[in-house]
Amino acid sequence: MTLTGTERVEHDAAERGLAIEIVERPAADSLESAAALLGLTPADVIKTLVVKRHDGDYLFVLTPGDRQISWPKLRTLVAVNKLSLPSAELAFEATGYERGTITPLGSTNPLPVFADERMIGKRIALGAGEHGRTLFVDADTFLESFGATVADITDPLKPRT
Repeated sequence: MTLTGTERVEHDAAERGLAIEIVERPAADSLESAAALLGLTPADVIKTLVVKRHDGDYLFVLTPGDRQISWPKLRTLVAVNKLSLPSAELAFEATGYERGTITPLGSTNPLPVFADERMIGKRIALGAGEHGRTLFVDADTFLESFGATVADITDPLKPRT
């Protein structure tokens, strides 16, 4: 039996003893509009990014929606000289999730989790394994369940020009 993305998320959360809430939401054309639809600020919507190490291994990087990865900070934390964002196809192969739905919960491959410290103490929203769905969870218990490395790994978003 093949589970849907959301079913994989729910199963993994149950295995970890995590209390989660998954809600349906209309399609959004940006993170800002997704946050508004959910009654949240962009900082409370967490982007789950798949990052590729130079050796071909992958990791999850969780950043608040109003911030971006600081590549120098992340490289220092991971202790490597080169990191990159893989193509959508490679991210799907690494996780079993399409971009916009990615979450560490239920990933087809367990990957190390690195998270920005600004989500500590919050109830956060992130991908739920399928488009049109959002997962809500307590950040602290979520990160603890993965043994996540939590640090200052982001910078403010640069204004779009």
